[in-house]
Amino acid sequence: MAIYTVRQGRRYRAMLTLGVLERLAGNDIIAQRLSAAGFDEVSVEGAGANRVAIALWPNADATAELPAQIKAVTEIE
Repeated sequence: MAIYTVRQGRRYRAMLTLGVLERLAGNDIIAQRLSAAGFDEVSVEGAGANRVAIALWPNADATAELPAQIKAVTEIE
């Protein structure tokens, strides 16, 4: 698994590729999961297997392994 660091006050875009059962989840459910992980101002777009999430990290800098569903993460302005 890849390791990634999120920095306080920065906004991120994540490209998600969901599994067979996960793709049945609505974007609101995915947004709730990201909020539960600590992200704020979460928006999720797309349908089926491919989704794009944009969110703000309001907490202290943190480093963790990326879940397999996250294929790419970029910091945005």
